Amino acid sequence: MSKNYRRFNPVTAIRNIDSAFDGKKMNITRIFGENTLQLETLKERLPKAVWKELKKTITDSEPLNSDVADAVAVVMKDWAMERGATHFTHWFQPLTGYTAEKHDSFITPNKGGGAIAEFSGKELIQGEPDASSFPSGGLRPTFEARGYTAWDPTSPAFVVDNENGTYLCIPTAFASWTGEALDHKTPLLRSNEAINKQALRAARHFGITNAKRVYSTAGCEQEYFLIDQEFYYSRPDLMQSNRTLVGGVPPRGQELSDHYFGSIPDRVLAFMMEAEYEMYRLGIPVKTRHNEVAPGQYEIAPIFEKANHAADHQQLLMITLKKVARKYGLVALLHEKPFAGVNGSGKHLNWSMSTDRGFNLLEPGEDPHTNMSFLFFSTAVIKAVHDHQDLLRVAVASAGNDHRLGANEAPPAIISIFTGEQLADVYEQLQNGGAKSSKKGGLLGLGTPVLPHLPKHAGDRNRTSPFAFTGNKFEFRAVGSSQSVSFPIVVLNTIVAEALDIMTTALENELEKGTEFEAALAKVIKSTLKESSKIIFNGDGYSDDWQKEAAKRGLLNLKSTYEALPQLGTDKNLKLFSKYEVLNDKEVASRLEIFTEQYFLNINIEAETTEKIARTMIIPASVRYLNELAAIVDRGKSIGLDVSGTKTVAEEVNQALNGLIAANAELSKQNHELGGESVVEKAEHMFVNVLPAMNDVRKYADQLEHLVADDYWPLPTYSEMLFVR
Repeated sequence: MSKNYRRFNPVTAIRNIDSAFDGKKMNITRIFGENTLQLETLKERLPKAVWKELKKTITDSEPLNSDVADAVAVVMKDWAMERGATHFTHWFQPLTGYTAEKHDSFITPNKGGGAIAEFSGKELIQGEPDASSFPSGGLRPTFEARGYTAWDPTSPAFVVDNENGTYLCIPTAFASWTGEALDHKTPLLRSNEAINKQALRAARHFGITNAKRVYSTAGCEQEYFLIDQEFYYSRPDLMQSNRTLVGGVPPRGQELSDHYFGSIPDRVLAFMMEAEYEMYRLGIPVKTRHNEVAPGQYEIAPIFEKANHAADHQQLLMITLKKVARKYGLVALLHEKPFAGVNGSGKHLNWSMSTDRGFNLLEPGEDPHTNMSFLFFSTAVIKAVHDHQDLLRVAVASAGNDHRLGANEAPPAIISIFTGEQLADVYEQLQNGGAKSSKKGGLLGLGTPVLPHLPKHAGDRNRTSPFAFTGNKFEFRAVGSSQSVSFPIVVLNTIVAEALDIMTTALENELEKGTEFEAALAKVIKSTLKESSKIIFNGDGYSDDWQKEAAKRGLLNLKSTYEALPQLGTDKNLKLFSKYEVLNDKEVASRLEIFTEQYFLNINIEAETTEKIARTMIIPASVRYLNELAAIVDRGKSIGLDVSGTKTVAEEVNQALNGLIAANAELSKQNHELGGESVVEKAEHMFVNVLPAMNDVRKYADQLEHLVADDYWPLPTYSEMLFVR
């Protein structure tokens, strides 16, 4: 007689869960930014002279003096303590891809035996976490621990509050004692300076003289899965690696397209509303929420803001999703491919450039063919992507994202640009003598007078493109759902700064020759497009024909992180980062080592977890079931029953079980052979030997899931995890 070995119950997974959220609290105009120290608040509380000096630092990048820091520290402490804060932390983004914080109390003992609340400018400006305990890629030996956090005055401080206490978070950069960047924020701020310098230089030629600065802007769409925590804690693979390492595809997945944009389940909607409530309080401008393609998959998207703020807010958004989900008995999965056989999750990075007066440099206007500044800046982006397709691929490289890129899922690993019909037509005219017109969208009639005629865009969208123009911005669709957006923004800022530098220099050279401005501009744009047009592709990025065409064009197709990462350390890219003072050679080398090590470690953790699940859960469950089948065959024969059908089932289970045991033995062998001493050798071993061994184990494990009796199977299935909500 069979025994139920399950450690979970699908019914109890949704029982006694409070799925209510008090919508009356959601007064957005009142709560938005209430937990963020806004510039208006600083202006109100600081002396006028101090505020003027601080504003110069924030808007003009002028150095911060200690007197200003002391005054800001007092205001920051008072503001935070009014909200119940007892501690402060320098909140930074080390090269783990996550955030880090060390809490210090505002309270300082005094001579009389009491305590007072203090927070000085020195404490605001500088902290000292242990640098050797974070990834440094060789920049910091283990025995040398000193590192510094440095206040970023361009990103607002905020408080985190919950029922367990409140503390002040001060966004900071993180650097080693020797001055190298150990984080994502420092190069992001440097790249902001690079693009500001080159974009402002170019903008002057187009009469944009009222701007003092140009910023890159970003809005990052976030896809994620929600599953019940009952299932999460019953899956060692989800707990250890954030993705299912075994699991058969369910009979019903996303084939019916019934989940996408469908009605949001009550519990999920309550979670979303509370998560948005917390994000609004932190000043995160989230706007859109909906069901995504796969069952159990959702998306949240903010509107545009300065790239530095967007990067900070993206980290807070991910933290908030995870934190609030637990209150509703859910777990938010941010891995790029938590479930095989259904869509994975991305983080579409919408990127543009804007002046400090709010003018979007990638806004085409009604007639793009006459908008010379737009054509110049958009051509610069095309050149940047063409010249540095390798860096863009590196910027989104991770073990998790490899399951999406190049795996017949949006987008492919080949970096290309979708411009749309309108721009493609304008660019073609430019290359053939001069642009005379722009395609118009017109109105879309729907065949009945009761429905309005809709304004129709001049071009369609392309969901298969990794880098697409979408109206007044470019959408970098290849970014992974779990990663920090900072490094992709750093790469975009730097490569576009270089393209603007080259094109502006060429324009200025033509003007010095006496060429009239419009003729000089047309010449520069035309020659740039001629060199870079092979990166433009407006067709189906999933097709085999595109793979062949891309190869003919000489475009890179780096399907794996192992293949992509070495591109980071090429002479071309070292010179790029060095020239625009974003990363020095040591800092690039450190990131190459860290990214390679993270690739190796992630796969190593997955492989060891796969081996353990197979050995301690799936094989025992299969043996028990096989034993039951064998007993039935023996007893049936003894009393003269026809047990040929049961014997067939037993043979199928036995064959798959033997395959699993052999495959797991091979995986165990590969796990113990790390491939060498260097991190590159270990990464190669993971790619060449361990990943295929893991896939082999999964093949047999997934066969057994469809053969072994349901009450014996030790893991929650896809059908349960994706549909119980």
